Amino acid sequence: MSVSSIHPTAIVSRTAEIDSSAVIGPYAIIEDNVYIDADTIIGPHAVIREFCLIGKNNTIDAHAVIGGHPQHTNFDGSESWVEIGDNNVIREGVTIHRAFQSGAITKIGSDCFLMSYAHIGHDCLVGNKVTLSNNIVLGGHVEVGDSVVMGGCAAAHQFLRIGSYAMVGAYLPLRKDVLPYCMVGGTPIKHYRLNTIGLRRGGFSKKRYCAIEAAFRALRDGNKELSGVPDTEDVEHLREWLAEKSKYGVYRFAGT
Repeated sequence: MSVSSIHPTAIVSRTAEIDSSAVIGPYAIIEDNVYIDADTIIGPHAVIREFCLIGKNNTIDAHAVIGGHPQHTNFDGSESWVEIGDNNVIREGVTIHRAFQSGAITKIGSDCFLMSYAHIGHDCLVGNKVTLSNNIVLGGHVEVGDSVVMGGCAAAHQFLRIGSYAMVGAYLPLRKDVLPYCMVGGTPIKHYRLNTIGLRRGGFSKKRYCAIEAAFRALRDGNKELSGVPDTEDVEHLREWLAEKSKYGVYRFAGT
């Protein structure tokens, strides 16, 4: 890497592999076994711990800590990883912990926006185009699908699933799974309706939306097999999601 791209106050391991177009800011720390691809910017005082694989064109802001040890009392220091895709914005104070078991990965997709002080625990799998608002907390082993939006200060218990294109209201303490394509909120927490704005922004046609709406109504009426619902790719994704094992169950629908 060219000397001009590394601020003189930064501490960078000689074993780190950093593309020549990446930028390392003042007082940043880059540990061993770190790989940083082209045009990624590491902000001032950010810390990239060992065993991190960071893709292209990411912006990692001040005081973020990527690759910290999992917060698990039985962690033995084994080699595990954080993998981050491309074109992500990771704002100040974000923490992302590497996986618990040897060889496992905490994974962040591409085109995500992780706002300030969001925390992603060990073994989480976060999809593409995900928005985590300020002070979000994801416990260990949480799965977040593509294009999910979580409102500020929401928290997800360990081993939960949040389906693609879901919208999670602010301040919610999630203890059950959230269906794809839906909005959850309220006290007690329930699925209220489809995430209409999120689906529109995702480019869903009227035909696709109507099929998902039919599936939503079928589930609300107790038709878990979605029989009689148009057999589209989106509905098939929902069937596959429902077929996967759920540790704590799925939130109910408003009015049920």
